[in-house]
Formats: sequence, C-alpha cells, structure tokens
Amino acid sequence: MTDALPEEDLVLWEVVQTANLAARAFRELFATVGLTPTQFGVLACLADGDDFTKAELARALMVRPQSMDPLIEALLAEALVERDGPPRRGRAAGISITDAGLARLDRIRPRVSEINAPERIGVAVDAVPLLVAQLRAIRASLQ
Repeated sequence: MTDALPEEDLVLWEVVQTANLAARAFRELFATVGLTPTQFGVLACLADGDDFTKAELARALMVRPQSMDPLIEALLAEALVERDGPPRRGRAAGISITDAGLARLDRIRPRVSEINAPERIGVAVDAVPLLVAQLRAIRASLQ
C-alpha cells in the first residue's frame, strides 16, 4: 500500500474550471442582445472614444489577430462599429463605435454588473479588490 499524495491546490486548474462556467454565463447573457463575449469586448474597448486598429483590439482582448476579421465584419454589418476609411494594404484602418454600438452596450452593461455582483459569485465585497488583483497578477505572469 502506498501513501496517498496530499491533494494539491492547483490554482490554474481552478481558474480554468471557473473560467468555463463564467464563459458560459457570459455567452448566454450576451446572446440576449445579439453579441458574443468577444464582440462585447470590442464594443467595451471602443466605448471610451479611442479608435483602435484590429491588431490593437486583438492585443487588448487577448485573442488571435486572425480572429478579428470575421468579428469586425459582423460588427460592421450590424452598424455597431465603423472604420475610419476603407481597409487598404499596408495601412491599418481605425475602428470606432457607433451610436448603435453604444446603445447595445448600454443595454447590456447593467446586466454585466449584476453577473459580477459579489453576492452572486460568492465573494465578500471587501475581498473583491484583492481577488481581482490576484487574477490580474496571474494573467500578467502567464502572458
């Protein structure tokens, strides 16, 4: 008979498992207003008034640059974003949010706050800042 190994606290595995549940909740939430989580991320990035290129948005959202073309095309088709000019070889076009994009974002933001509420996620209000700081530190060390 062998000695049982002590159970490890596998932080990253817990993050993955938690991320899967959180991603599902966000997919369902954003679908109610016709968005994907990444589309929401694009609109949220653009909402402060800055124009981004596709490459800048990919970096901000931590997604592959190749995934941005269909994403931006879908947002353009719904008039949620606009380009500052036609895309041209060798020149990155800036992308900005439209009034329709801001309206869509305004419709979902209160529900994003609700889904993140400390009582909903089982975290004490005063523990949230530390948890967020720890998750950001983990993300930064993995990048």
